[in-house]
Amino acid sequence: MKKKGNILIIDDNEAMLVSLRMLLKNVCEDVQTSTNPNAIPTLMRRKRPDVVLLDMNFGRGINNGNEGLLWLREIKRMEPDVAVVLFTAYADIDLAVRGIKDGAADFIVKPFENEVLIEKLRAQLPAKGGKDRTDGQTSSLSSTVNGGIVSRCDAMATVMEMVEKVAPTDANILITGENGTGKEVLAREIHRLSRRRAKQMVTVDMGAITETLFESELFGYVRGAFTDAKSDKPGKMELAEGSTLFMDEIGNLSYPLQAKLLTALQRRTVTRIGGTKEIPIDIRLISATNRDLQQMVKEGSFREDLLYRMNTICLHLPPLRERKEDIIPLAEQFMKKFSDFYNKTPIEIDEKTRRQLLEYPWPGNIRELEHTMERAVIIGEAPLSSGGGLSHASYGEQPIPPTGVQRGTLASMERDLIARTIHECDGNLSLVAQRLDIARQTLYNKIKKYGL
Repeated sequence: MKKKGNILIIDDNEAMLVSLRMLLKNVCEDVQTSTNPNAIPTLMRRKRPDVVLLDMNFGRGINNGNEGLLWLREIKRMEPDVAVVLFTAYADIDLAVRGIKDGAADFIVKPFENEVLIEKLRAQLPAKGGKDRTDGQTSSLSSTVNGGIVSRCDAMATVMEMVEKVAPTDANILITGENGTGKEVLAREIHRLSRRRAKQMVTVDMGAITETLFESELFGYVRGAFTDAKSDKPGKMELAEGSTLFMDEIGNLSYPLQAKLLTALQRRTVTRIGGTKEIPIDIRLISATNRDLQQMVKEGSFREDLLYRMNTICLHLPPLRERKEDIIPLAEQFMKKFSDFYNKTPIEIDEKTRRQLLEYPWPGNIRELEHTMERAVIIGEAPLSSGGGLSHASYGEQPIPPTGVQRGTLASMERDLIARTIHECDGNLSLVAQRLDIARQTLYNKIKKYGL
C-alpha cells in the first residue's frame, strides 16, 4: 500500500537511482533522486523530504564513508526531524554505528534485498501523511538555514541556488551588498561547500590594512627585509595555499596596490618582500565589497582588468529591508544562539514584536538585527522594548535623524552621525572617514561597535 510523504535519494550511481525509482513508485507518493550531494541543501529546501536515503561515498575511489557522514550531519542540522537512512556498499559496522550516533535512523548495505529496503523506508515514513513543517515560525526555521544563512525569500533562495552550483568549482567570486548583509558568512558557506573545505579559509580585511602593510600582509617577507623583520613570514596568499582567500572590502584597495594584487593573481605566484624566489600559489579568490566597482572603473579608481579577474561570478546580497520573509527566522536563530551562549531562557517573540521587527528598516542589516537580539537576551527584555531595544532612539522614529537633531546618549548620537554619513556617501567608507575626519580603522571599529 502506497504511503503519503516523500523520499529523497542521493546516490552517485544513476543506474541505481533508476532502479530505486521503479522499486519505490508504489511505496511512496513522491520519490526524488539526485547524483549530486551538493544539491542536498536546495532539494531539502524545495522538496521537504520525510526520509532521505543517503549514499556514503561519492568521490571516485573513496570508500571510507566520511563524505556520507559529513552530509548526514548537514542534513540533520538543516532539518533535525527528517529520517536519514544510510546506504553503503561496504558492510562496516563501525561506520554504521558512527552514522547512528550522528543521527541516522537506520542503514542498509548494498547489495540489498528489495523487501528489506522497502520495509526500512516504510518504517521511517510518517504514519499519517507528510510532516507539516510549515505551521508556525520556529518549527520551519531549520529547513531554511544553510550554513547559518537564512534563505526563505526568493532573492536569497536564488543566491543560494547559485552558490550550490559554483561552490564546487574554483571560479573566483565577487560578493556585493551593503554593510552587514552577511558577505563573509556567504563566503564561508561557499568555502564549506567547495572542494577546498578541508583547509581553513584565510580572511583579510582590506579596509583594516594600511597601504604600507599591504605587501607584507599579503605577500609576506624574509628575514632582514626591514628593521622588525626578525624571521621569515609567509603572507596571506601563501597561507591560503590549497584553500580559499577571502578579501573583504576589496573596493578600498588603492589603485597602485590593485596592480600588485592583479600581478600575483595572473602569475599565480608571490614574492616575499626582500626575497627573490617566486612562490607558486593555488588559491580560490572570493572578494566582497559594499561599493559599486563598475562605477569605480568608470571613474578610474578601480582597475577594470582586476575586476574581470575576480568577478567570474557575482553574487549580490539584498539588504534586510528587502528580505522581509527572513527577518523573523533570523531573529529566532539569533535568539537561540545567544540564549545558549549566555545560558539564559529565550525571550518570546510575540506578535507585536514580530510586527515591529518586520516594519523596522534595519539600516545596519543582519549585523544590526544580530546585535539587537543579543542585547535583548542580555537585558532580558523583548527586542524592541524600552531599555532592551535598538541602540538609536525609540522604535518608530527615523533610524537616521536629520542633521541638527540632538537626542539620546552620546553613543547613540555618534552612531546616528556615522549611519547618516554612510548613507549620504552611498557606503563609500573612505569618503565617510574623510568627512568625519577620523582614521579609516577607527571608522571600521565604530561600525562594528554600533552594528552598522
